[in-house]
Amino acid sequence: MDIAELLELEHRGWSSLCDGTGADFYGRRMTADAVMVLAHGLALDREAVIASLNEAPPWQSYDISDERLIRVDEDTAALVYTGRASRGEEDHFHALMSTVYTRREGQWRIALYQQSPVPPAVQ
Repeated sequence: MDIAELLELEHRGWSSLCDGTGADFYGRRMTADAVMVLAHGLALDREAVIASLNEAPPWQSYDISDERLIRVDEDTAALVYTGRASRGEEDHFHALMSTVYTRREGQWRIALYQQSPVPPAVQ
């Protein structure tokens, strides 16, 4: 595994959130017991993520920077980065993000995703 491989998956996920196919992408990519811990205080299991993304308006743009890869073992790693996304002029999101990937049956799957909002004073 290298950072480029997991970063490409992360970009595919964000692209799906921009084109309205996030529920399908994350439904296929998350493990059955995966959890997303979101910046607004929710921890959602896979089914709740799918339902939420089916209702969510798409993002118009996103940016990933300051990427780091933390290898746990040859089949598990965390991708940590700064993410920014926007839905028009008013709706901007800036957070530190971590995605824990695990390789199952030869495919990288999301086991855990976590967001920590960056306070306006730090932005």
